[in-house]
Amino acid sequence: MREINASIPFDKALWRQDIRASKAHARMLGKTGIISEKDCAAILEGLDKIEAEFATNGVPEDWDLEDIHMTTESRLAELIGPAAGRLHTARSRNDQVATDFKLWVDGALWSAQAALSALQQALVTRAGEHADSVMPGFTHLQTAQPVTLGHHLMAYYEMFERDISRICSASVHLSACPLGSAALAGTGFPIDRDMTAEELGFSNGPTRNSLDAVSDRDFALDYLFFASQCALHLSRLAEELILWASQPFGFVKMPDTLSTGSSIMPQKKNPDAAELVRGHAGRIIGCTTALMVTMKGLPLAYSKDMQDDKPPVFEAAGLLELCIAAMTGMIADCHFNTERMRQAAELGYATATDLADWLVREADIPFREAHHITGAAVKLAERKGIALDELALDELRAIDSRIDERVYAALSVESSVAARASYGGTAPEQVRMQVAAARKALGMED
Repeated sequence: MREINASIPFDKALWRQDIRASKAHARMLGKTGIISEKDCAAILEGLDKIEAEFATNGVPEDWDLEDIHMTTESRLAELIGPAAGRLHTARSRNDQVATDFKLWVDGALWSAQAALSALQQALVTRAGEHADSVMPGFTHLQTAQPVTLGHHLMAYYEMFERDISRICSASVHLSACPLGSAALAGTGFPIDRDMTAEELGFSNGPTRNSLDAVSDRDFALDYLFFASQCALHLSRLAEELILWASQPFGFVKMPDTLSTGSSIMPQKKNPDAAELVRGHAGRIIGCTTALMVTMKGLPLAYSKDMQDDKPPVFEAAGLLELCIAAMTGMIADCHFNTERMRQAAELGYATATDLADWLVREADIPFREAHHITGAAVKLAERKGIALDELALDELRAIDSRIDERVYAALSVESSVAARASYGGTAPEQVRMQVAAARKALGMED
Protein backbone atom coordinates (compact mmCIF):
# COMPACT_ATOMS: atom_id res chain seq x y z
CA MET A 1 0.00 0.00 0.00
CA ARG A 2 2.83 2.37 0.81
CA GLU A 3 4.33 1.96 -2.65
CA ILE A 4 1.12 2.14 -4.66
CA ASN A 5 -0.24 5.05 -2.62
CA ALA A 6 2.74 7.42 -2.66
CA SER A 7 2.86 10.13 -5.33
CA ILE A 8 5.81 12.13 -4.01
CA PRO A 9 8.22 10.75 -6.66
CA PHE A 10 6.36 12.73 -9.31
CA ASP A 11 4.13 15.30 -7.63
CA LYS A 12 7.16 16.88 -5.97
CA ALA A 13 7.33 18.81 -9.25
CA LEU A 14 4.45 20.88 -7.85
CA TRP A 15 6.40 22.19 -4.86
CA ARG A 16 6.58 25.78 -6.04
CA GLN A 17 2.86 25.87 -6.74
CA ASP A 18 2.07 24.13 -3.46
CA ILE A 19 4.01 26.68 -1.41
CA ARG A 20 2.60 29.59 -3.40
CA ALA A 21 -0.99 28.41 -2.88
CA SER A 22 -0.31 27.67 0.80
CA LYS A 23 0.96 31.20 1.33
CA ALA A 24 -2.14 32.65 -0.31
CA HIS A 25 -4.36 30.42 1.82
CA ALA A 26 -2.52 31.36 5.01
CA ARG A 27 -2.81 35.09 4.28
CA MET A 28 -6.52 34.68 3.64
CA LEU A 29 -6.99 32.76 6.89
CA GLY A 30 -5.15 35.49 8.75
CA LYS A 31 -7.06 38.35 7.14
CA THR A 32 -10.44 36.77 7.82
CA GLY A 33 -9.50 36.04 11.45
CA ILE A 34 -9.85 32.29 11.05
CA ILE A 35 -6.29 31.99 12.39
CA SER A 36 -4.39 34.51 14.48
CA GLU A 37 -1.99 37.03 12.96
CA LYS A 38 0.79 35.41 15.02
CA ASP A 39 0.14 31.95 13.59
CA CYS A 40 -0.22 33.40 10.09
CA ALA A 41 3.15 35.13 10.38
CA ALA A 42 4.81 31.96 11.67
CA ILE A 43 3.32 29.89 8.84
CA LEU A 44 4.46 32.35 6.19
CA GLU A 45 7.95 32.53 7.66
CA GLY A 46 8.14 28.74 7.76
CA LEU A 47 6.96 28.43 4.17
CA ASP A 48 9.64 30.90 3.08
CA LYS A 49 12.27 28.69 4.71
CA ILE A 50 10.87 25.55 3.08
CA GLU A 51 10.84 27.28 -0.30
CA ALA A 52 14.52 28.14 0.09
CA GLU A 53 15.35 24.59 1.20
CA PHE A 54 13.55 22.95 -1.69
CA ALA A 55 15.12 25.37 -4.16
CA THR A 56 18.59 24.55 -2.85
CA ASN A 57 18.39 20.88 -1.94
CA GLY A 58 15.38 19.56 -3.81
CA VAL A 59 12.30 17.94 -2.32
CA PRO A 60 12.93 14.97 0.01
CA GLU A 61 11.07 11.78 -0.86
CA ASP A 62 9.54 10.23 2.25
CA TRP A 63 6.97 7.80 0.93
CA ASP A 64 5.25 7.62 4.30
CA LEU A 65 4.24 11.25 3.76
CA GLU A 66 2.66 10.26 0.43
CA ASP A 67 2.70 13.54 -1.49
CA ILE A 68 4.06 17.05 -1.82
CA HIS A 69 1.28 18.50 0.35
CA MET A 70 2.04 16.33 3.38
CA THR A 71 5.78 16.72 2.77
CA THR A 72 5.48 20.50 2.97
CA GLU A 73 3.17 20.44 5.98
CA SER A 74 5.38 17.95 7.84
CA ARG A 75 8.45 20.11 7.32
CA LEU A 76 6.46 23.17 8.40
CA ALA A 77 5.58 21.41 11.66
CA GLU A 78 9.25 20.67 12.26
CA LEU A 79 10.07 24.34 11.79
CA ILE A 80 7.25 26.13 13.66
CA GLY A 81 5.52 23.49 15.77
CA PRO A 82 1.77 23.08 16.33
CA ALA A 83 0.86 26.29 14.49
CA ALA A 84 1.62 24.42 11.27
CA GLY A 85 -1.54 22.38 11.79
CA ARG A 86 -3.67 25.50 11.38
CA LEU A 87 -2.62 25.92 7.74
CA HIS A 88 -4.94 23.14 6.60
CA THR A 89 -7.99 24.84 8.07
CA ALA A 90 -10.79 25.22 5.46
CA ARG A 91 -9.01 23.29 2.77
CA SER A 92 -8.45 19.68 1.67
CA ARG A 93 -5.79 17.98 -0.34
CA ASN A 94 -8.50 17.67 -3.00
CA ASP A 95 -8.83 21.40 -3.66
CA GLN A 96 -5.15 21.87 -2.86
CA VAL A 97 -3.91 19.56 -5.61
CA ALA A 98 -6.44 20.89 -8.12
CA THR A 99 -5.14 24.40 -7.46
CA ASP A 100 -1.47 23.41 -7.58
CA PHE A 101 -1.90 21.43 -10.75
CA LYS A 102 -3.82 24.23 -12.47
CA LEU A 103 -1.03 26.67 -11.64
CA TRP A 104 1.57 24.25 -13.01
CA VAL A 105 -0.36 23.62 -16.23
CA ASP A 106 -0.89 27.35 -16.78
CA GLY A 107 2.86 27.90 -16.49
CA ALA A 108 3.53 25.02 -18.89
CA LEU A 109 1.12 26.51 -21.43
CA TRP A 110 2.83 29.89 -21.48
CA SER A 111 6.27 28.29 -21.55
CA ALA A 112 5.17 26.39 -24.65
CA GLN A 113 3.83 29.62 -26.15
CA ALA A 114 7.21 31.31 -25.77
CA ALA A 115 8.98 28.33 -27.31
CA LEU A 116 6.56 28.21 -30.25
CA SER A 117 7.03 31.94 -30.85
CA ALA A 118 10.79 31.33 -31.13
CA LEU A 119 10.12 28.54 -33.64
CA GLN A 120 7.81 30.82 -35.60
CA GLN A 121 10.50 33.49 -35.71
CA ALA A 122 12.93 30.96 -37.16
CA LEU A 123 10.38 29.92 -39.79
CA VAL A 124 9.55 33.51 -40.71
CA THR A 125 13.23 34.44 -41.00
CA ARG A 126 13.95 31.54 -43.33
CA ALA A 127 10.76 32.15 -45.30
CA GLY A 128 11.81 35.73 -45.90
CA GLU A 129 15.18 34.52 -47.19
CA HIS A 130 13.47 32.13 -49.61
CA ALA A 131 10.42 34.03 -50.81
CA ASP A 132 11.67 33.55 -54.40
CA SER A 133 13.21 30.07 -54.07
CA VAL A 134 11.29 27.68 -56.29
CA MET A 135 10.64 24.10 -55.22
CA PRO A 136 8.20 21.39 -56.21
CA GLY A 137 4.89 21.37 -54.41
CA PHE A 138 3.49 17.90 -53.80
CA THR A 139 0.17 16.17 -53.46
CA HIS A 140 0.23 12.44 -52.71
CA LEU A 141 4.02 13.00 -52.55
CA GLN A 142 3.89 13.41 -56.32
CA THR A 143 5.08 16.58 -58.04
CA ALA A 144 2.03 18.82 -58.42
CA GLN A 145 2.84 22.51 -58.99
CA PRO A 146 5.84 24.72 -58.32
CA VAL A 147 5.73 26.63 -55.06
CA THR A 148 8.23 28.74 -53.20
CA LEU A 149 10.17 27.47 -50.23
CA GLY A 150 9.09 30.57 -48.34
CA HIS A 151 5.46 29.66 -48.92
CA HIS A 152 6.09 26.11 -47.72
CA LEU A 153 7.75 27.28 -44.50
CA MET A 154 4.99 29.79 -43.81
CA ALA A 155 2.47 26.95 -43.90
CA TYR A 156 4.05 25.67 -40.69
CA TYR A 157 3.98 29.15 -39.21
CA GLU A 158 0.21 29.03 -39.65
CA MET A 159 -0.01 25.59 -38.01
CA PHE A 160 1.89 26.78 -34.96
CA GLU A 161 -0.23 29.93 -34.87
CA ARG A 162 -3.26 27.70 -34.40
CA ASP A 163 -1.42 25.84 -31.66
CA ILE A 164 -0.83 29.13 -29.86
CA SER A 165 -4.55 29.91 -30.14
CA ARG A 166 -5.22 26.58 -28.40
CA ILE A 167 -2.88 27.67 -25.61
CA CYS A 168 -4.91 30.84 -25.17
CA SER A 169 -8.17 28.88 -25.06
CA ALA A 170 -6.78 26.36 -22.58
CA SER A 171 -5.56 29.16 -20.32
CA VAL A 172 -9.03 30.71 -20.28
CA HIS A 173 -10.59 27.37 -19.37
CA LEU A 174 -8.41 26.98 -16.28
CA SER A 175 -8.82 30.53 -15.04
CA ALA A 176 -11.10 29.75 -12.06
CA CYS A 177 -9.57 28.92 -8.68
CA PRO A 178 -10.54 25.65 -6.94
CA LEU A 179 -9.01 26.61 -3.57
CA GLY A 180 -11.70 26.80 -0.91
CA SER A 181 -13.79 23.99 -2.38
CA ALA A 182 -12.30 21.79 0.36
CA ALA A 183 -12.88 18.05 0.01
CA LEU A 184 -16.01 18.28 -2.17
CA ALA A 185 -18.72 20.35 -0.45
CA GLY A 186 -17.07 23.64 0.44
CA THR A 187 -16.38 24.70 4.04
CA GLY A 188 -18.22 26.14 7.00
CA PHE A 189 -15.43 28.64 7.73
CA PRO A 190 -15.96 32.27 6.58
CA ILE A 191 -13.21 32.16 3.96
CA ASP A 192 -12.61 34.78 1.26
CA ARG A 193 -12.23 32.80 -1.95
CA ASP A 194 -12.01 35.93 -4.06
CA MET A 195 -8.90 36.96 -2.14
CA THR A 196 -7.03 33.72 -2.82
CA ALA A 197 -8.17 33.61 -6.43
CA GLU A 198 -6.90 37.13 -7.04
CA GLU A 199 -3.57 36.54 -5.29
CA LEU A 200 -2.93 33.38 -7.30
CA GLY A 201 -3.77 35.08 -10.58
CA PHE A 202 -7.00 33.27 -11.44
CA SER A 203 -8.68 35.87 -13.64
CA ASN A 204 -12.11 34.23 -13.52
CA GLY A 205 -12.32 34.26 -9.71
CA PRO A 206 -13.21 31.19 -7.64
CA THR A 207 -14.89 28.13 -9.11
CA ARG A 208 -18.68 28.12 -8.82
CA ASN A 209 -19.22 24.47 -7.87
CA SER A 210 -17.13 22.68 -5.29
CA LEU A 211 -17.91 19.19 -6.61
CA ASP A 212 -16.79 20.11 -10.11
CA ALA A 213 -13.77 22.02 -8.84
CA VAL A 214 -12.13 19.08 -7.08
CA SER A 215 -12.98 16.51 -9.76
CA ASP A 216 -12.16 18.64 -12.82
CA ARG A 217 -9.15 17.65 -14.86
CA ASP A 218 -10.33 19.18 -18.12
CA PHE A 219 -7.51 21.67 -17.86
CA ALA A 220 -4.94 18.85 -17.88
CA LEU A 221 -6.63 17.28 -20.89
CA ASP A 222 -6.77 20.67 -22.62
CA TYR A 223 -3.01 20.88 -22.22
CA LEU A 224 -2.58 17.37 -23.61
CA PHE A 225 -4.93 18.04 -26.54
CA PHE A 226 -2.86 21.10 -27.40
CA ALA A 227 0.39 19.18 -26.94
CA SER A 228 -0.83 16.34 -29.16
CA GLN A 229 -1.90 18.66 -31.96
CA CYS A 230 1.35 20.61 -31.72
CA ALA A 231 3.33 17.36 -31.72
CA LEU A 232 1.50 16.31 -34.90
CA HIS A 233 2.54 19.56 -36.57
CA LEU A 234 6.13 19.14 -35.41
CA SER A 235 6.11 15.55 -36.65
CA ARG A 236 4.91 16.57 -40.11
CA LEU A 237 7.67 19.15 -40.39
CA ALA A 238 10.20 16.63 -39.10
CA GLU A 239 9.09 14.08 -41.70
CA GLU A 240 9.56 16.58 -44.50
CA LEU A 241 13.04 17.48 -43.30
CA ILE A 242 13.90 13.77 -43.09
CA LEU A 243 12.73 13.24 -46.68
CA TRP A 244 14.42 16.38 -47.93
CA ALA A 245 17.71 15.42 -46.28
CA SER A 246 17.81 12.04 -48.05
CA GLN A 247 20.05 11.74 -51.09
CA PRO A 248 17.20 11.19 -53.60
CA PHE A 249 15.78 14.58 -52.58
CA GLY A 250 18.89 16.48 -51.54
CA PHE A 251 16.85 19.58 -50.71
CA VAL A 252 18.39 20.28 -47.31
CA LYS A 253 21.55 19.71 -45.33
CA MET A 254 20.80 19.32 -41.65
CA PRO A 255 23.00 21.08 -39.08
CA ASP A 256 25.81 18.92 -37.74
CA THR A 257 24.82 19.77 -34.17
CA LEU A 258 21.44 18.07 -34.64
CA SER A 259 22.59 15.06 -36.67
CA THR A 260 24.54 11.91 -35.89
CA GLY A 261 26.86 9.57 -37.73
CA SER A 262 26.72 5.83 -38.17
CA SER A 263 28.68 3.38 -36.03
CA ILE A 264 29.71 1.45 -39.14
CA MET A 265 29.12 3.63 -42.22
CA PRO A 266 31.37 6.70 -42.14
CA GLN A 267 29.55 8.51 -44.93
CA LYS A 268 26.24 8.63 -43.07
CA LYS A 269 24.69 11.78 -41.61
CA ASN A 270 21.48 10.79 -39.91
CA PRO A 271 18.70 13.31 -39.11
CA ASP A 272 18.24 11.80 -35.65
CA ALA A 273 16.85 14.92 -34.00
CA ALA A 274 14.10 15.14 -36.62
CA GLU A 275 13.39 11.43 -36.28
CA LEU A 276 13.06 11.76 -32.51
CA VAL A 277 10.68 14.69 -32.91
CA ARG A 278 8.61 12.46 -35.16
CA GLY A 279 8.82 9.59 -32.68
CA HIS A 280 8.04 11.67 -29.61
CA ALA A 281 4.71 12.66 -31.14
CA GLY A 282 3.53 9.11 -30.52
CA ARG A 283 4.50 9.28 -26.87
CA ILE A 284 2.71 12.61 -26.39
CA ILE A 285 -0.44 11.26 -28.02
CA GLY A 286 -0.13 8.22 -25.75
CA CYS A 287 -0.07 10.51 -22.71
CA THR A 288 -3.32 12.10 -23.87
CA THR A 289 -4.97 8.73 -24.34
CA ALA A 290 -3.78 7.58 -20.91
CA LEU A 291 -5.42 10.47 -19.05
CA MET A 292 -8.61 10.28 -21.11
CA VAL A 293 -8.98 6.62 -20.21
CA THR A 294 -8.24 7.36 -16.54
CA MET A 295 -10.94 10.03 -16.35
CA LYS A 296 -13.64 8.49 -18.53
CA GLY A 297 -15.49 6.52 -15.84
CA LEU A 298 -14.92 8.43 -12.62
CA PRO A 299 -17.92 9.50 -10.54
CA LEU A 300 -17.86 12.77 -8.65
CA ALA A 301 -15.89 13.92 -6.78
CA TYR A 302 -12.29 12.83 -6.13
CA SER A 303 -11.01 9.30 -6.68
CA LYS A 304 -7.47 8.06 -6.15
CA ASP A 305 -7.29 7.25 -9.86
CA MET A 306 -6.80 10.98 -10.32
CA GLN A 307 -3.37 10.69 -8.73
CA ASP A 308 -2.36 9.33 -12.16
CA ASP A 309 -3.24 12.64 -13.82
CA LYS A 310 0.16 14.24 -13.38
CA PRO A 311 2.71 11.78 -14.88
CA PRO A 312 1.28 11.94 -18.42
CA VAL A 313 1.09 15.74 -18.32
CA PHE A 314 4.61 16.07 -16.95
CA GLU A 315 5.97 13.62 -19.54
CA ALA A 316 4.19 15.29 -22.45
CA ALA A 317 5.31 18.75 -21.38
CA GLY A 318 8.94 17.68 -21.14
CA LEU A 319 8.86 15.97 -24.52
CA LEU A 320 7.09 18.86 -26.20
CA GLU A 321 9.54 21.43 -24.86
CA LEU A 322 12.43 19.34 -26.14
CA CYS A 323 10.85 18.82 -29.57
CA ILE A 324 10.11 22.52 -30.10
CA ALA A 325 13.65 23.48 -29.12
CA ALA A 326 15.15 20.86 -31.46
CA MET A 327 12.96 21.93 -34.36
CA THR A 328 13.81 25.59 -33.79
CA GLY A 329 17.50 24.72 -34.07
CA MET A 330 16.97 22.64 -37.19
CA ILE A 331 15.04 25.35 -39.01
CA ALA A 332 17.43 28.12 -37.98
CA ASP A 333 20.65 26.30 -38.93
CA CYS A 334 19.83 23.99 -41.83
CA HIS A 335 21.09 24.75 -45.34
CA PHE A 336 18.58 24.62 -48.18
CA ASN A 337 19.86 23.47 -51.58
CA THR A 338 17.71 25.84 -53.62
CA GLU A 339 19.29 24.88 -56.94
CA ARG A 340 18.39 21.23 -56.38
CA MET A 341 14.88 22.27 -55.39
CA ARG A 342 14.46 24.30 -58.56
CA GLN A 343 15.69 21.43 -60.70
CA ALA A 344 13.22 19.11 -59.04
CA ALA A 345 10.42 21.60 -59.67
CA GLU A 346 11.15 21.38 -63.40
CA LEU A 347 10.71 17.63 -63.32
CA GLY A 348 7.36 15.93 -63.20
CA TYR A 349 5.74 18.53 -65.49
CA ALA A 350 4.82 20.74 -62.58
CA THR A 351 3.74 23.56 -64.90
CA ALA A 352 1.09 21.45 -66.64
CA THR A 353 -1.65 23.30 -64.76
CA ASP A 354 -0.20 26.56 -66.01
CA LEU A 355 -0.57 25.34 -69.61
CA ALA A 356 -4.21 24.43 -68.93
CA ASP A 357 -4.83 27.81 -67.28
CA TRP A 358 -3.21 29.59 -70.23
CA LEU A 359 -5.52 27.77 -72.66
CA VAL A 360 -8.53 28.82 -70.60
CA ARG A 361 -7.36 32.40 -70.15
CA GLU A 362 -5.84 33.18 -73.57
CA ALA A 363 -7.64 30.81 -75.95
CA ASP A 364 -11.04 30.84 -74.23
CA ILE A 365 -11.11 27.05 -74.03
CA PRO A 366 -13.29 25.35 -71.37
CA PHE A 367 -11.11 23.99 -68.58
CA ARG A 368 -12.04 20.34 -69.11
CA GLU A 369 -11.01 20.57 -72.76
CA ALA A 370 -7.84 22.46 -71.77
CA HIS A 371 -7.11 19.68 -69.28
CA HIS A 372 -7.32 17.09 -72.09
CA ILE A 373 -5.08 19.15 -74.38
CA THR A 374 -2.52 19.58 -71.61
CA GLY A 375 -2.54 15.83 -70.93
CA ALA A 376 -1.64 15.22 -74.57
CA ALA A 377 1.24 17.71 -74.33
CA VAL A 378 2.57 16.04 -71.19
CA LYS A 379 2.48 12.62 -72.86
CA LEU A 380 4.44 13.98 -75.83
CA ALA A 381 7.04 15.58 -73.54
CA GLU A 382 7.34 12.34 -71.55
CA ARG A 383 7.85 10.35 -74.73
CA LYS A 384 10.58 12.73 -75.85
CA GLY A 385 12.10 12.95 -72.35
CA ILE A 386 12.00 16.74 -72.22
CA ALA A 387 10.28 19.46 -70.20
CA LEU A 388 7.03 21.07 -71.35
CA ASP A 389 8.71 24.35 -72.20
CA GLU A 390 11.20 22.45 -74.38
CA LEU A 391 8.48 21.26 -76.78
CA ALA A 392 8.64 23.08 -80.11
CA LEU A 393 5.77 25.40 -80.98
CA ASP A 394 4.96 23.25 -84.01
CA GLU A 395 4.63 20.24 -81.73
CA LEU A 396 2.29 22.09 -79.40
CA ARG A 397 0.22 23.45 -82.31
CA ALA A 398 -0.08 19.95 -83.71
CA ILE A 399 -1.89 19.07 -80.48
CA ASP A 400 -4.09 22.18 -80.68
CA SER A 401 -3.83 24.95 -83.24
CA ARG A 402 -4.97 27.61 -80.78
CA ILE A 403 -1.62 27.49 -78.98
CA ASP A 404 0.81 30.26 -79.93
CA GLU A 405 4.25 31.45 -78.86
CA ARG A 406 2.88 33.35 -75.87
CA VAL A 407 2.43 30.05 -74.08
CA TYR A 408 6.14 29.79 -73.25
CA ALA A 409 5.86 32.72 -70.85
CA ALA A 410 3.55 30.58 -68.72
CA LEU A 411 5.61 27.40 -68.73
CA SER A 412 8.66 28.32 -66.65
CA VAL A 413 8.60 27.50 -62.96
CA GLU A 414 9.25 31.15 -62.10
CA SER A 415 6.26 32.24 -64.17
CA SER A 416 4.16 29.57 -62.53
CA VAL A 417 4.80 30.71 -58.98
CA ALA A 418 4.52 34.38 -59.90
CA ALA A 419 1.09 33.73 -61.42
CA ARG A 420 -0.24 32.30 -58.14
CA ALA A 421 -0.74 35.80 -56.73
CA SER A 422 -4.16 35.30 -55.18
CA TYR A 423 -4.32 36.12 -51.47
CA GLY A 424 -2.52 33.37 -49.59
CA GLY A 425 -0.88 32.05 -52.75
CA THR A 426 2.71 31.04 -53.38
CA ALA A 427 3.73 34.08 -55.45
CA PRO A 428 6.82 35.77 -53.99
CA GLU A 429 4.90 39.02 -53.49
CA GLN A 430 2.29 37.15 -51.45
CA VAL A 431 4.95 35.36 -49.42
CA ARG A 432 6.65 38.64 -48.60
CA MET A 433 3.35 40.15 -47.55
CA GLN A 434 2.62 37.23 -45.21
CA VAL A 435 6.17 37.31 -43.83
CA ALA A 436 5.85 41.03 -43.11
CA ALA A 437 2.55 40.48 -41.32
CA ALA A 438 4.03 37.62 -39.29
CA ARG A 439 7.10 39.65 -38.33
CA LYS A 440 4.82 42.42 -37.08
CA ALA A 441 2.68 39.95 -35.10
CA LEU A 442 5.81 38.42 -33.54
CA GLY A 443 7.33 41.79 -32.70
CA MET A 444 10.42 41.11 -34.82
CA GLU A 445 12.60 44.07 -35.73
CA ASP A 446 12.95 44.97 -39.39
